[in-house]
Amino acid sequence: MPEGDTIHKIAVFLDEQLRDRYVQRVRLRPMFGASCGSRLVAGVGREGKHLFVTFDDGMQLRSHLGMYGSWHRYRRGEGWRRPMRQASIVIETACMDYVCFNAKEVQWLRARGFRRVDQGNRLGPDLIKDGARTDDILRRIDALLSPDTAVVDLLLDQRIAAGIGNVYKSEVLFLERLSPWQRLRHLEPGTVATLYRRASLLLRDNLGGGPRKTRDNGDRRGRLWVYGRYELACFCCGEAIQRVTVGVNPRSTYWCGSCQAGHR
Repeated sequence: MPEGDTIHKIAVFLDEQLRDRYVQRVRLRPMFGASCGSRLVAGVGREGKHLFVTFDDGMQLRSHLGMYGSWHRYRRGEGWRRPMRQASIVIETACMDYVCFNAKEVQWLRARGFRRVDQGNRLGPDLIKDGARTDDILRRIDALLSPDTAVVDLLLDQRIAAGIGNVYKSEVLFLERLSPWQRLRHLEPGTVATLYRRASLLLRDNLGGGPRKTRDNGDRRGRLWVYGRYELACFCCGEAIQRVTVGVNPRSTYWCGSCQAGHR
């Protein structure tokens, strides 16, 4: 699943490539709506994990990559690395094609229309752009979530705060020494605030070039503390890293049973 920092980098790149330029055509997979002809791109931005291509007529093309989506750039006539049937969006310029494959969601919106405003209001604070606005986050938790909510579901809920995906979920829980089975009822407000401050810091630290990292000890033993390290030794205690599929929408979570002991 692409994380908030990944979508930020994609938005910055597409904005540099397309802002104030005419595209010849925008083609969508029919299930996502109508294609369109030539129009001027006003800019490309994002909110949380949602990417918006805005045109000068006030229309926006929203996309969400979900678990398997990705953006590619190809020179006109260059062979694609994925089959055309997987293309959700194709933005054609005079010499380049910008292709979004396997998007979870694609939608046309009016930039100031009700659906666009409503969509934005349903997202929590953007942890990259807004930082960890903990008062707002705690209010949203009280209004939207049950005390029995698992911490893994809390962190992935974009209504609470936008930007955390599977990698940062596992890394934040490890760094704050919380078990994946911990429930919201067992967390003090200060602990919750610390989780989101840590997530915001990690996301912002990874906005530059190069591979994502949450660990920078200079020993070249790994860029991440636990994610993707199933059965390898924990960097802190030496115990084997575990992997479990847990949550309302089950996703893989990597954790250390020794460093993150607690409620199960």
